[in-house]
Amino acid sequence: MGTVSLPPFQAVVDDHREDLLRFLVALVGRQEADDCFQETLTSAIRAYPRLDRRANVRAWLFTIARRKAIDSHRARRRRGIGVDPELWALVRALPPKQRGAVALRFVAGLSHAEVAEALGCSEEAARQSLYAGLTKLRKEWTP
Repeated sequence: MGTVSLPPFQAVVDDHREDLLRFLVALVGRQEADDCFQETLTSAIRAYPRLDRRANVRAWLFTIARRKAIDSHRARRRRGIGVDPELWALVRALPPKQRGAVALRFVAGLSHAEVAEALGCSEEAARQSLYAGLTKLRKEWTP
């Protein structure tokens, strides 16, 4: 049996570009998403050669993107920049694990298992974060 190899990095980017951008727009807004996307790719290309060949590349990319979004969120809070539409502002105001779970599940379309992997927690913890985030959004958002 031969060794499993990772696809070329550009193929990975091409496969996941749109989903990553949608995910980042949901987390940080349109203005910040492009910068977060570029930072995600920069970090990913540096780490890609060391990635375990059996890794879930999609979940790995979303993990990096989520971390970049958290960094952006913290920086935006320090800069005091206003928020975008009300719902996304509420999503961005959720605690980090809830925010990540909501965006990974509904924006990126990841399964609960992939959300768990991207968040670095158990599937049950990912489901709990998702449930808590959605509960809070339902209470606070009035369309």
